[in-house]
Amino acid sequence: MNDADEFHTSLETFGASDLPQVGARNVHWSALTHVGKVRTNNEDAFLALTVDGREVRYLGKTGQGTFAEFDYVFAVSDGMGGAKSGEFASRIAVEKITRMFPRTYRDAAGGLPTGFGDVLTELFNAIHKDLTRLGESYVECQGMGATLSLGWFTPGWMYFGHIGDSRIYYLPANGDGMMQITHDDSHVGWLRRQGKLSEREARNHPRKNVISKALGAGHMYVDPQIGAVGCEPGDRFVFCTDGVMDGLWDRAICDAIREPTAAELTQEPGLRLVLNALEASGKDNITAVVVEIG
Repeated sequence: MNDADEFHTSLETFGASDLPQVGARNVHWSALTHVGKVRTNNEDAFLALTVDGREVRYLGKTGQGTFAEFDYVFAVSDGMGGAKSGEFASRIAVEKITRMFPRTYRDAAGGLPTGFGDVLTELFNAIHKDLTRLGESYVECQGMGATLSLGWFTPGWMYFGHIGDSRIYYLPANGDGMMQITHDDSHVGWLRRQGKLSEREARNHPRKNVISKALGAGHMYVDPQIGAVGCEPGDRFVFCTDGVMDGLWDRAICDAIREPTAAELTQEPGLRLVLNALEASGKDNITAVVVEIG
C-alpha cells in the first residue's frame, strides 16, 4: 500500500493540471449500505449522481453510463451524534451536494482542473456551516457531524475531497495493488502514516475511532483533503465508511475487487465488499461504493 500522505503531497507538488489526461469513456458503479448486526439505525449514507450545468440526477445502486454528456459524483458519509442526529447529519451532507453541484459544475467551466479545488472546498465549507448551525440551534442536534469522502469523475480525471475516517482507495489499471488516497483524520491515522503503527496495531488501537476532523461536530474550521487522480480505462475506486475497514483488512478489500472467488463473481463489487465486511464483523454500519472506469 502506498502512503496516503506521500500520494497527496505528490499531487500538490506535481500539480493536477500536469497529470496526463487519458481516454476514459465509460463508468460502472455498484453501491450498498447496511445497518450491520448490532446497531438499530443506519448513520451511513452514499450518493451516486450524474451532473451537468443544469441539474443532477440520482442513480440507482448499480448501473453504467458514459461521459458523453455528464460528469459523475459518488460519495460516502458517516454521521455522528446523539439520538438519530448522526443519521440526519449524513443525509444532510449528501443532500447538500445535490443542491450545490449544478452551480459548481458551471463555475468549474466543465471540469477544468484549475478550479476543482476551490469548488470542492466551497462545498465542504457549506455542509459544515449547515451542520454547525443545526447543532447550535437544536438540543437534539448538538454535536452532530459527519465524515465525507467524495469523488467527482470527468473524462480522464477523478477529483476528490475528503474529511474524517471514511476512505477512498485507488486500484490502478496496471494491477499494481491498491493505495489509500485519503488520510484518516485521527491521531491513529497519523501514526500509521508515519510508519509508527502497523495495520494490525492501528486496527486494535483503543482510540482508532476518535477522529480529529469532521463536518460539524463542534469543529471551528474545515480543512478537507483535496486532490486529483488521472483516470484511464481499467482503473477502479472504492469509497467506504469505517464499517468496511472494521471487518476487512486492506488486502481483503483489494482481493475482493481484483481476485473475487467464483461465488463472488455473481455479485456486484459494492455488494461483495459490504457482505464480506458484514460476515467478518458487522459491529458498525457498512457502506461501500465501487466505481470502475472503462
